[in-house]
Order: sequence, then structure tokens, then C-alpha cells
Amino acid sequence: MQGEFKYVSAIEENPKWKNMIKRDNPLYKRNNDMRTEFERDYTRIIHSQGYRRLKHKTQVFFSPENDHICTRIEHIALVESISYTIAKYLGLNTELTKAIATAHDIGHSPFGHQGEKILANICKRDIGENFWHERNGLEFVDKIELLENPKGQLQNLNLTYAVRDGIISHCGETDENGVKPREECIDLKDYMNTNQYAPYTWEGCVVKIADKISYLGRDIADAVAIGILDEKQEQLYELLGLDDSEKINNTIIVNELIYDLCQNSSTVTGLCFSKDMFRKMNELKKFNYKNIYLSDKLKNSTMYFELVLNKIYDVLKESYKDRKKMLKICPDLVNDFNDWIKNYWNLERNSKNINQIVFDVNNERDYYKAAIYYISGMTDNYAMKIYNKIIRF
Repeated sequence: MQGEFKYVSAIEENPKWKNMIKRDNPLYKRNNDMRTEFERDYTRIIHSQGYRRLKHKTQVFFSPENDHICTRIEHIALVESISYTIAKYLGLNTELTKAIATAHDIGHSPFGHQGEKILANICKRDIGENFWHERNGLEFVDKIELLENPKGQLQNLNLTYAVRDGIISHCGETDENGVKPREECIDLKDYMNTNQYAPYTWEGCVVKIADKISYLGRDIADAVAIGILDEKQEQLYELLGLDDSEKINNTIIVNELIYDLCQNSSTVTGLCFSKDMFRKMNELKKFNYKNIYLSDKLKNSTMYFELVLNKIYDVLKESYKDRKKMLKICPDLVNDFNDWIKNYWNLERNSKNINQIVFDVNNERDYYKAAIYYISGMTDNYAMKIYNKIIRF
């Protein structure tokens, strides 16, 4: 029912409100600032460097020269659009969904989910920790992304709890129906695995579902456009319930899913699809995995991604023990990393830095973790550029 969620939305009357707008560290105030707390989060996100780099990161199809293949930043725009439509219809806070959606993939590595798996293997091997982009996204907005305050000092983003929670809780890979928020305001550092907890807000739940709706539809549209589903057209038409007079595109898929969700959701049942639509959505997901995500076309690039990211990491890892040697192999990489880590280490820093110290440079494990953060923030193009410099004579 339209507007049914109004009284459980992120509003001051909600018992969770104080927790929702809580920040770990105080944020400066302006006397003439007209923005709400969530609007402030949104503008801090879009002015961050991590957000800007998303335009050159793979979504699914590695295609740096094709302007019409979806990149990570376009995916974010689609998630924001879908979550806005759902939240507005249900009566939820669209400012909060906008902020969460805009930041939800800020922790994604270069080369999409394939790059994420490569960094996860490195992280498990050398640090003994899990790496997944939702957690990396939270750590980026908490520790890595920096903005100047009115005094010209560099500080952390200091986002609200509701937005930070939405980032780490947004995993859209689960096959669940009737999504509801959790009641507990947990310490987000307690997240040890992806999808461990439900989001804290209904708005976070909306973004979680919007993420899934977005990638299912657009990934099919891209796959059709580049021709890897040419032999699967009949199966796809049958799955979508279309006849030959209709064209398969993102609009048809997304509109049907959004409408069904809005008509079947309630504060009692949660964000919910009808049984038929939920079945169709899961069949589409299986179709995508079999014919797109696990296709030979995508597998062909995996070995290249492994070469690029492992070689960059190896150079940075070795530079901890022998910086002079690694400077001869790739001075640009070693110097750029050194300039970057200075913002976060426990040695003398620029007086403009008032952000939290993240790394102890006397701790080898900290140095390796810094290298993983640094690589995860790279664009596809920059990673390839650095790799080419490493192997070039």
C-alpha cells in the first residue's frame, strides 16, 4: 500500500533516530547549512575521490573502450534511481536511500567481482582476514576517504550510522523474500562475513533489494548488446514471459520487479515479492550466473586480472623490506604508494591531516593491509598502466 512505511521510516519520531544520525566523530557545522544529516552524507560521498574513481571500474563486463557498457558508477546511479522509486512509493526517507545507494559500492576493487576474489585470496593468505567489498566500503568511508574541512584540514568522512550500516549491509546476492531491518544498533566492526546482519533501517533494506534488481536487469541488457546471449534468446523470452513482438531491455525487467515489490510489501511481511515474481527473479539470477557471470567470455579475462593485481601487490609487499630495489622496478608505484600511506601512518604527517591514524609502519601486517586498501581503490585503467610499467624495460 502506498505510503504504508511512513511511520517506520528514518524520521525524528522513529525510536531509532538518534542511532541513525549518530557519527563516530563530530562533524563541523555551518550556521547557514540547509542540509539534513543524510544530505550532508550524500554530498561528502560524491566529493570523495573513491566515488569519482568508480567511473573507471568494471561492473561485470571488462570493456574500457566501450562507452555503452555499464560501469560501476552507472550501476550506482541505477541503484539510486530504483531505490528512490521504491522508497518514495512506500513513504520511506529518500535522502537516506540516496546516500546509501551512492556509497554502497565505494569499496569495490578494480576488475569487478573477479578482482574482489583475487584480493580476497591475497588478504586471507597474508593477513588472515576476509576481504569483501561491503566491508571494504565501510572501511574506506571510515578510514581512507578524506575531505578538507573549512580550515583546509584533511579529515575522515564521518558519515552517519545509518549510511555506514547501509554500505556494509547491502549485499544483494541472497535469495531471501520478506526483508526486514534488525532492531539492534550493533558495532559495525562486529561484521565478520558478508550478509551477516540485516540492515538497521528500512531504507537500507530498500537499497539491498534495489542493488539486486539493478544488476539483474542491466547485466542482461549488456549481455544482449554484446551478443553473448544470442543462442539463449528463446530461453530468455520464456523466462521473462515476453512474446516476439516485445524487445528484451532493462526497462521491462526493472519496472516489473519494482511494481511487484511495491504492491506486495508491508511492515508486517517486510519488503516482499509475490511468489511468482520471487521465483522468476531467482530463475533470472540462475540464468545470469550460468550464461553471463560464468561464461567463457568473462573467464578469458580472469588470468590477466590475476597477473595484474598479484604483480602490483608483490611489488608493494617487497618494498617493505627493500624499497630501493623495488624503486628500480617501478618507481611510480612505490613513490605513489608512499605518498598515499603518509596520510594514514603513525610517523610525522602533514599538519593538515587530522584524520585517524590507521597503520603502524613498524608492523609488517599493517603495511600489507595498506597495500590491499591501496590496490582496491585503483581503477581498471590505473592498475593496467602500473602493471605495464612494472614489466616494461
